[in-house]
Parts: sequence; C-alpha cells; structure tokens
Amino acid sequence: MEKITSKTNDIIKDTKRLMTSSKARAQKGAFVLEGARLCFDVLNSVYKVETLFITEKIFERYPLEISALIDKSDKAYMISDEVSKKLSDTENPQGIFAVCSFNKKSKLPESKKIIALDNVQDPSNVGAIIRTAEALGIEDIIAFNCCDIYNPKTLRASMGSVLRENIYLSDNLEKTLEKFKGEYMIYSSVPSSSAEKITNIDFSKPSICVIGNEANGVEENIKSVSDKLITIPMLGNAESLNASVAASIIMWEMLR
Repeated sequence: MEKITSKTNDIIKDTKRLMTSSKARAQKGAFVLEGARLCFDVLNSVYKVETLFITEKIFERYPLEISALIDKSDKAYMISDEVSKKLSDTENPQGIFAVCSFNKKSKLPESKKIIALDNVQDPSNVGAIIRTAEALGIEDIIAFNCCDIYNPKTLRASMGSVLRENIYLSDNLEKTLEKFKGEYMIYSSVPSSSAEKITNIDFSKPSICVIGNEANGVEENIKSVSDKLITIPMLGNAESLNASVAASIIMWEMLR
C-alpha cells in the first residue's frame, strides 16, 4: 500500500477540498466520510468507495473492517498522523477517511410516509432529521434547496443515515409535490394558531409533510399546493421549534 506523509501532496489537497467545499463535491461528484463509524457504514450501502486513507493506528485497531474497506476501494493509502490532522474536520481525528461517489440511484419516493425539506439550511438540522426518519422507519426524504447532504456536519449528525435513506434531491419542490397530488395528502408545517393541530390529523392515507426553512418557514408556493397547513400546538411562550425537533414530532405523529 502506497504511503503519503506530506500534507502538501496533491491527492491530500484535492481530498481536503472535497471536505470543505460543496462546489468541489458537486464538480467531482464525490464526498468524504471521516471516522470509523461512518466509513464502516459504507460497507453496507450503495455507495462506491473511490479512495481510502488510513493511519497505521486505526488499521491496528480495526484490521478486519479496514481490510474489507480496502477490498471495496479503488485505491487505498496509508497516511501519517500529520496528514490525518490535515484532512480532518474534527479536533481529534481517528485516522480514517473514505472518498465516495455520489449515489446516482436516488429515485422518486414511493413509500406511504414521506418528509420533504424546503430550504432547510443548517447541516446539523438536516442530518438530525435524516437520522430520525431512519429511526422511525421513514425511508424516503425529498430535499429541495437544502444544505449539501454530503457536508461533513450533515453526515456526522445523521450518524450514517444519509448512506441508507433514499434522499431525492428535487430541483423544483412545487413540481415534485404536484406529482403526488391526488394520491397523497400534502401537509405543510407552519407555526400558526390558525393551522390545523397536528394531533387532529388522520395520517392513515399516504402523506407528505413539508418542513420549512429555519427562519422563513415553508415557501408560499408550497403552501398553495398543500392540502392542509398543520401546526404543532404549544402551551409555552416559545413561538416556534427548531426544524429538526419539529420534524421529529411530525414524523412521530405520522406513524402513530
């Protein structure tokens, strides 16, 4: 296995760019997983590993799992601790990184319960929503104009769920939702007392619930194609909830 010990190596610089730049990820059609948990998760996913970077320490700790990753990777490099620190997006790197190709198999959702994200920008929120969706058994997520789902913070917050969920990246949420009209009930979540309480909604029919932007909520054109505006009733003084918290409550009610 070839070794890389220089932080200025072109391969390392290109990989670091993928870690830090959404534009670079889009141009190359690839992203970087960091850490043992995420890298091992890719073994049971549809994602292809282009390049694997490991330190001697991590290989000694997980020889079987890393050997399996090496077999799945097109290329594998042994890197120094210094190079690991250069690549890392965290303060205490574990010494394992996997460059993976984008998943081109994402398809229009077909399951009976779907979450749609409208301009949700915080990587931690998006990651947490995807993680909660998987935990509750919601397999399909529509994402429109959200933060990059392959952002390292999103990947970490999702705890690997990004790799397993069907995330359909819509370029026009209104048109995407219109494809489901008639067959699905479409709901938009809003912080308004005039909207129908989510506790009164019958989710027995196929349903799509839209979660809006952290600051501005669901866009007006999306509200207009929705069958109902729904709200989470709150007894306290807070006017609204964090997007990921609201999504968690909504998904729980959808499946209750």
